Parts: sequence; structure tokens; C-alpha cells
Amino acid sequence: MKQVPLHWQILVGMVLGVIYGLVSATLGWSHFTSDWVVPFGDIFLNLLKVIAIPLIVGSIITGVASLSDIRKLSRIGGKTLAIYIGTTAFAITIGLVMVNVLQPGEGVPHELQQQLQATYQAEAASGTDRAEMAKSRGPLQIFVDMIPTNILGAAGDNRNMLQVVVFSLFFGIALVMVPQQKAQPLIDVFASLTAVVIQIVQMIMLMAPIGVFGLIAKTINQVAKDDIGAAVELLGALGFYCLVVIGGLVLHAAITYPLLLKVFTSVSVLKFFQAISPAQLLAFSTSSSGATLPVTMEVCQKRVGVSKEVSSFVLPLGATINMDGTALYQAVAAVFIAQTLGMGLDIGAQLQILLTAVFASIGAAAVPGAGLIILVIILEAIGVPTAGIALILGVDRILDMCRTAVNVTGDATVATVIAAMENELTPLDNEGEDI
Repeated sequence: MKQVPLHWQILVGMVLGVIYGLVSATLGWSHFTSDWVVPFGDIFLNLLKVIAIPLIVGSIITGVASLSDIRKLSRIGGKTLAIYIGTTAFAITIGLVMVNVLQPGEGVPHELQQQLQATYQAEAASGTDRAEMAKSRGPLQIFVDMIPTNILGAAGDNRNMLQVVVFSLFFGIALVMVPQQKAQPLIDVFASLTAVVIQIVQMIMLMAPIGVFGLIAKTINQVAKDDIGAAVELLGALGFYCLVVIGGLVLHAAITYPLLLKVFTSVSVLKFFQAISPAQLLAFSTSSSGATLPVTMEVCQKRVGVSKEVSSFVLPLGATINMDGTALYQAVAAVFIAQTLGMGLDIGAQLQILLTAVFASIGAAAVPGAGLIILVIILEAIGVPTAGIALILGVDRILDMCRTAVNVTGDATVATVIAAMENELTPLDNEGEDI
């Protein structure tokens, strides 16, 4: 009997999670859901997170070492960074155009503004405090934060993933530069580590439908609790804002990525999206590019045809610095808050949003709570009261799921484009292997 493909299993888990979450909110089962359903999602997410660092270390070191040429590494690295920055800038531009044309902030009632600000005042203040600490560190502190003082300490915290990436890059480059007979034993060790981690991924994905079910139920439980009416009211009031963000994300995914694939590769856009669907669905469920990374690498190699050499370098880097969906969301959120508070933003302020979001997203992984902190910094840069973030925190979890799916799609797209440029892409005639 043929096994049901992974993406269908995940999709079924998501649908059942939505149904259960709505039933739970309607019947007042929030306490039962927190105690007996949510833990399955947390366990699944933790299993994915625990292997993220070993996978990054093993894959980047073996990927860089396999290039065996510093010039080739520089070429691939330069192309990767250029495309990542370009797509992020384009995503922000789409978001700014949509929020200025549709103006979702004009329709939020004043009473609801006050209610939301009171509800999320503490969380908003926390984000402001962390943003002040980030701003006080100086313009070059971002580069200091990329260099770990203790690699074991950095590897012990997934929020320091960018530090692990930088260390792994240096380690891989050093392996290329030392004599082959001395480097090979270490290369073999990290290659074995990567193979073992991939096997662990396959074991973890056996519980993907149950894990996704728990994660979706948790999200609905956080928003609705035992009052489905409160959730409906919140989504109704901020629904237009949510639609603008989601619409921008869909436009970016439907225009930017297919255009890159058409121009630089021979891959069918439809088959590409079919092939990476397990990673997209998992990203949507977990809201974590890092946790989704093992599956993203698997689908790119086995279902798209990206070489292990390219995917091992481009995808871990993308999981830490490529935040197209997040940057688009921040642009829309900043202008939405300004509109809601009755503040106009000129072209200079919006250009400042563009530049801040692009460059801040590159170092986001080095800062805990990066998305919220960057949004606060953007608001302060354009003179909008930072307490305004309380207006959007109630629906942030839902939008986080959507923007993470776009982030992962961008990672996979850029990996495919780079592989095609380097003649490291072997397009598959079908969906490839199931994982």
C-alpha cells in the first residue's frame, strides 16, 4: 500500500487542528487543550529545534569544504547575499505600496485602539525596552554579535544561530586551506554527523501530523481561549490589516519567486511549489525557519534537485538572514500603526522603513525577539509612538505563521537559482522522493 505523501499528512493535521481548536473554544475546553493537546505540538517543535544547530554545523562545514576553492565560495556567497537582499527589498516595496493604497489603519475604531493598547501594554513595553538596549549598542554592534565568544555557548541557544553559521563558515574555509590529508578526517566526521541528523529528521517527521495538529490547536487556543466570540471580534476589527499583510505575502510569493525561477532556471514553477510544499506547511505550522530547515534541505535536495553542495551552504544562511516575509510584515505594520494613530508618513519616512528593515533583517537572528525589536526600532526611526505595537500583537501569531512560510519559500527559491547558476541543479521530472 502506497504511503500518503508527507505534505498531505501535514495538511490533514492542520485541518483537524483548526476544527479541534474552534470546537475547544466553543465548548470551553481551553484548560484541557493546554494540558493534553498542546504538549504534542511543543514536543514536535522542540525535536525539530534540537537538531537545527547540529544540522547547520555539519552541513555548512561539509558544504564549504566540498567546494575546495575559495574563489568558488566567494562567488556563491556573493550571489546568495545579493539575491537575498534584493528579494527582501522588493518584498518591503510590495508591502509599502499595498498599505499606502489600501490604508487599513483608517478603519480601526478609536474604542478598539484603546482596548488593544490596554490589553497588550505590558508586552509592548517589554519590546520597547529591548529595542532601547539594541539601539544603544552602536551601529557596528551587529557585526560584533555575529562573532561568538564561546562556540559551545552559542550552540546551546538557537537564538545565536547566526553566530554558529559564521563559525561554521570559518571552520569550513580553514578545512579548504589546510592540506587534504589533514582535513579529510574532520570532513568525514561532519559528513557523518549530517547523515545522522538527516536520519533523525526522518524519524521526527513520522509524528508530523500529530505535532502540527497540536501546534494549530495551540495557536487557536492562545487567540480564543474559551471565548470564540472574542477571537471573531478581534479578527474582524483587524481583519483588513491581516488581509493586506497576507495579500502582500501572496503577491511576493506569486510574482518574485516565480520570476526568479523563470529567468534563471528551467524548473517548472508549479512543480517547484509542489515539491517544497512539505517545508511550506511545516513552516506555517511551526512559525520557525530554523526548525523547518532540516525539511527544507531534504525537499530541495530530493524533490527539487539542488545539489547537496549548494543547499548545505545557501539554506542555513537563508534560515538566519533571509526574512522576506518578516520584512514585508514589518513595513505594513509600521505604516498601519501610523495610519491608526492618525499620523502621515512622507516618502522620506517610508524610504527609512525600507532601508532599516532590509539591513536589520540580516542581523535579526543575533537579537532575541528580533521581529518585535526591529519593528520598535522602525517606529522610533520614523517618529511613531512605539506603544502602537499593542494594536497588532493580538493577531501577530497568525501572521507569523504566514510570513514564515514565505521566508522558507524564499530560501528554497534562492537555493534553486544559485544551483542553476553554478550548474548544480538536476531538475526532477516528478516530485522526487518522499521524506
